[in-house]
Amino acid sequence: MTDKTMTADEVVSRLASGMTLGIGGWGSRRKPMALVRALLRSDLTDLTVVSYGGPDVGMLAAAGRIRKLVAAFVTLDSIPLEPHYRAARESGAFELTEVDEGMFMWGLRAAANRLPFLPVRAGIGSDVMRVNPGLRTVTSPYDDGETFVAMPALRLDAALVHVNRADRLGNGQYLGPDPYFDDLFCEAADAAYVSCERIVDTAELTKEAPPQSLLVKRLSVTGVVEAPGGTHFTSCAPDHGRDEDFQRLYATTPWAEFAERFLAGDEEAYRSAVRNWQEEQG
Repeated sequence: MTDKTMTADEVVSRLASGMTLGIGGWGSRRKPMALVRALLRSDLTDLTVVSYGGPDVGMLAAAGRIRKLVAAFVTLDSIPLEPHYRAARESGAFELTEVDEGMFMWGLRAAANRLPFLPVRAGIGSDVMRVNPGLRTVTSPYDDGETFVAMPALRLDAALVHVNRADRLGNGQYLGPDPYFDDLFCEAADAAYVSCERIVDTAELTKEAPPQSLLVKRLSVTGVVEAPGGTHFTSCAPDHGRDEDFQRLYATTPWAEFAERFLAGDEEAYRSAVRNWQEEQG
């Protein structure tokens, strides 16, 4: 029984350039943005990023930190296509492996179960196979003889996820309507780092919600970071919604200008810059 609490900067100090990094959440929902901002403050680069992408991918791509991206999509939800990701992709800034959402999940599940691949129907008959010529198919050894995509395991060096509550041991709890696949990211990784809105005593975790909400198990967690509002500007229901006004600012501001104003300092400087901007808006 170990206290696994640490800071976002301590998490990043355990990472290295060239790693394969999984980032939890979905689009512009429950993204571990405080950890992403800590990454941006570091000199880490040449990353392979695995994500149901949102502004985490957009920021890292715009900053030139991504060598390869594995994703099913990259979106801001209310803004369909992440503009900073789009600009980086159109300039050929990184390699892209784009697969079906179900294939992506099966890749995480294969890695979580330490399997080299899992068979999946998703992708059959689609251009996914054409644009990913390295994908293979397998045939069922049983009487049905059905052909499946052999989705390779998405094995991660490290995973970053955000949940509503966690204890110091690494048990993580979601309170929103959708667990996404944060548990699979953690289980697919050699090391998993969980940020949360609030760290509570273990006994408190089941006072707000049932045991089934304990999405992330301590056995798969390396470190826990308390980061209230740590998903800003993405949502973290029911604690807070997405900051749509700030997201629009992010989407319409040239990257260099946005980074200089909001990402030049530490997390407190980021929060202060956001408050100042909000006051300017009245």
